Amino acid sequence: MHRCSSTRGPDLRRHLCMSDTTAGNGEILPEKKEANWFGLCVVVGSTLVAPSLVPAAAPLGVHGIGVCHGRLGDNLPSPSDAVALYLSNNIASMRIYWPDQNILQALSGSNIQLILDVPRENLQSIASDPSAAHDWVQNNIVAFSGVSFRYIAVGNELIPEHPDLAQFILPAMQNIQGAINAAGLQSQIKVSTAVSGNALGQSYPPSAGAFASDSMGSIVQFLASNEAPLLFNVYPYFAYKGNSAQISLDYALFTSNSPVVHDGPFDYQNLFDAMVDAAYAALEKVGGSNVRIVVSESGWPSAGGFAASVDNARTYNQNLIGHVSQGTPRRPGSGIEAYIFAMFNEDQKDGEETERNFGLFYPNKQPVYPISFT
Repeated sequence: MHRCSSTRGPDLRRHLCMSDTTAGNGEILPEKKEANWFGLCVVVGSTLVAPSLVPAAAPLGVHGIGVCHGRLGDNLPSPSDAVALYLSNNIASMRIYWPDQNILQALSGSNIQLILDVPRENLQSIASDPSAAHDWVQNNIVAFSGVSFRYIAVGNELIPEHPDLAQFILPAMQNIQGAINAAGLQSQIKVSTAVSGNALGQSYPPSAGAFASDSMGSIVQFLASNEAPLLFNVYPYFAYKGNSAQISLDYALFTSNSPVVHDGPFDYQNLFDAMVDAAYAALEKVGGSNVRIVVSESGWPSAGGFAASVDNARTYNQNLIGHVSQGTPRRPGSGIEAYIFAMFNEDQKDGEETERNFGLFYPNKQPVYPISFT
């Protein structure tokens, strides 16, 4: 099938497009969500409930489901109340996109494992000065000995969305790794970066997956040498929205009854697997066969736009929860650590109305729809 690359809009939303003769149901790269997300991701292990008694957090296994908790709202629970809500839902792991001291304090002693991002405004100084990396690790990691850090994500969705910053990612990762090593934490904390589907210059069929930027090769080599995962944001919703004439809703929602895409020995019954395996194929092409993927964001809006409904959001997220333990056709049986976006609806997010309706909870901590994490 012929596919061609194209670019839409000033935010460089990259897609892969099928020719008019394509039979359909191949995926395109997801549209870029707003990169200016300040929030959390949490791994949970029960049915969503409002807060009551707060149980101890369960440890994260080889795979798990996370729920991202953005902070772009003027009516959201306080960090301490949010952490209490996580714990009441058996939350085991969390991602924050910047080192919010109040959140770090609230997490202390909670046993919640944490992914902490290096925000983009710190990237250039950390890349150019090892002492800046040392200070960042000391102030935001070592100073919070009660927090169970898991990964450090050096930047979020910067390749290829922000070419002016992409050059700083690898040296910043190297300097942060040096600071982690100096603190004696290298066996506990892995250094990575988070990319969106736009990092793939080709994604269909999945076995043809390839990175768009040459810079990803050296980053993947860094991940492989340090046994760190690649953090990958995966949104079948945006792929379906951008090409609903050729991608079926069943394929996007995990509800197809039979394989839709046949790729050599691999059959794909859902778009999520195809997108993840395209990234695995890209990793393999640059020497990253042993690099694991952590799906750092995924979700479906419940209101506000095309195909955004409570039923679709519940169906996608519930099916994602049930699916991740199975792995993908390219990595069968290897459970996926994945994070649903988002914990709350956020009224101050930019962009289309759907951006403010990805939450599993309303800001008053009541569920938008019932969903089980068991």
